[in-house]
Amino acid sequence: MTPDGIALRHSTVIDDVWSTMIEVYADVRADQLHLPNYSVERFGEQLARHASDPGWEVVIGYDAEEPVGFAYANSLTPDDRWWRRMTTPLPDGCTETPTAAVKEIMLRKPWRGRGIALLIHDELLLNRPEAQVSLLVNALNGDGKVKALYESWGYEQISTQQPSVDGPILTAMLRPTRPGSRSAS
Repeated sequence: MTPDGIALRHSTVIDDVWSTMIEVYADVRADQLHLPNYSVERFGEQLARHASDPGWEVVIGYDAEEPVGFAYANSLTPDDRWWRRMTTPLPDGCTETPTAAVKEIMLRKPWRGRGIALLIHDELLLNRPEAQVSLLVNALNGDGKVKALYESWGYEQISTQQPSVDGPILTAMLRPTRPGSRSAS
């Protein structure tokens, strides 16, 4: 239990957490579910694909028994499509450095602004073996506030990509897995 009463639970078994993750996603994206790229069906397809990737793990935060948010990641390989979709050259050695990719961070509105997203994020990365971590963000989300939040967590922009033809162009960001350590970038 964290100081603010949030319990953090890890899982590497998608069947154990599927319905909880779908429930949180649908709540967080409620105003965007009509858009094909943000539909629950599309998220389910992505989640199933990501959960089958090497190193998949999720951390879900709970306030009592209420799921408040989650973050999940998996390991990237040097030839992963994550890297191949980048639109600009990457820093030297970037793809050869062991990397985790945070694929989603979701936090329900009543728990925002209290540092819980960072708490879940940091718990997810705490024991990961990779030296660096990457994530994608829609730079327009929250009028740029989400990207600025990730920058305050130590992430730096390295490129952009558009993972789906009907989705937005996303900013690719990178940082050491644990602050104070060095990545290849």
